[in-house]
Amino acid sequence: MEEKNTFEVINDDGTKTLCHILFTFDSDETKKSYIVYTDDTKDKEGNTQVYASIFHPDDPNTKLEPIETEKEWKVIETILETLQEEAKNGNLETNSSDTSES
Repeated sequence: MEEKNTFEVINDDGTKTLCHILFTFDSDETKKSYIVYTDDTKDKEGNTQVYASIFHPDDPNTKLEPIETEKEWKVIETILETLQEEAKNGNLETNSSDTSES
């Protein structure tokens, strides 16, 4: 049984990869919804790889779309930095998967 906070990505070669949703958020600045997720792979330094995409939460058949602008990446980086700082300070609420961004 698949967990609610997971989804599968099917690569071009047909390989399925289970991904875990870290959080989703809507940006007032870009007027889009984003999903931040991981497939639990590690980089050379041992850090967990994290990915972000645009998605449409009201569409049950939504497809992940690439983030293509520097403005969008800056919004996502700001959110990630804020969450990392809150986690370091012990202020991160672990039961919330949605983050609002202004």
